[in-house]
Amino acid sequence: MIDFRYHLVSIVAVFLALAIGIVLGSTELQGTAYNILNSTTAKLQSELDQASSQRDAAQTQASVGDAYAQAVEPVVLHNLLAGQRLLIITEPGAPASVVAAISNAATAYAGATVTGQIALQNKFFDNSDTTLDGLNQINLAMAQTAGIALGSGETYQQQAAQLIASEILTKAPGSPAVQSASAQPTSSQPAGTQPTSTPSASSQPAGSQPSSGQQDTDVQSMLAAYAQAGFLTTSGQPATQATLAVVVTPQTAPADGSADQIDQLLVPLAEELGAHASAAVVAGTSAGSGAGSPIAVLRSSNAADLVSTVDDADFVSGQSVVIQALAAQLNGGKPGSYGIAANGASAVAPSPAPMPSVSASPSATSSTASKKAKK
Repeated sequence: MIDFRYHLVSIVAVFLALAIGIVLGSTELQGTAYNILNSTTAKLQSELDQASSQRDAAQTQASVGDAYAQAVEPVVLHNLLAGQRLLIITEPGAPASVVAAISNAATAYAGATVTGQIALQNKFFDNSDTTLDGLNQINLAMAQTAGIALGSGETYQQQAAQLIASEILTKAPGSPAVQSASAQPTSSQPAGTQPTSTPSASSQPAGSQPSSGQQDTDVQSMLAAYAQAGFLTTSGQPATQATLAVVVTPQTAPADGSADQIDQLLVPLAEELGAHASAAVVAGTSAGSGAGSPIAVLRSSNAADLVSTVDDADFVSGQSVVIQALAAQLNGGKPGSYGIAANGASAVAPSPAPMPSVSASPSATSSTASKKAKK
């Protein structure tokens, strides 16, 4: 029979075993196991310190590079877009700081005029039946008013982009894009179809464009219809015809699950802008331009032949490249992929090739002529 003495001895034995285990365990930890743990901790701390040092050096280098880019920006961009009018289009979540910086670079240094901004809202990317029905009704009404034949087999969002781009954007007289526009129909503009009621770029004589600040009341009504339905908002004077277009994509996709739609709809949007403007650029940020981003999707599509892309517009250097890419297209260059993000579908360059200096050739000729005269 188990009595109280047995229970007492059992309890004492348990505590004695626990005490012996603690003593032996602490003694062992002071030996080999403790040394191993201490060595591992020291190694990890050293690696952390090294990584932190590399990070600090990279941040310092980036800051210095951005400061240099900011210092030379007025010279590099001087009058590259003189006389041009720029429309800025933003997708939901686009960083306001990037939009402001690109606008400032275009106006303060490159000599362009920013007509206004169109901010696409989350509703524009909504594929619910009710939303699509509403968008379709506006598209049909606006197309009838403007006399535009909407592309068949396109999404309602792409039809809206076609209407907006064809009414707001125009080719700059004398630009290389004018001669090639009519010969290269896009997927949204079948061959032989007149996309707008406005004269096409190839038939529009020089000097027939609206002057800066002149707005079209029909275009104002069209934008107001989309705005009242919640598909977009506007600021400035976006109803003034622009020759250039820049789309700013968000650094991170919206949290409402519309990331895939933004990826998919950016491509046809870019196609419409590239088809109707003299030059167009899609700008993203370094943190949001990796694999699967809207920039990456666009670069692997046919839209890459119509618009340039810049994936580091959150840096001053990237903002300068946005302006340089527009200027390169205006001067007959092909659209390109610029920035720092690696992409298997297309080569990415830091910036467009420098354009030849206007003063270099005359000075060289003058020097050569003087040498010949001496002979």
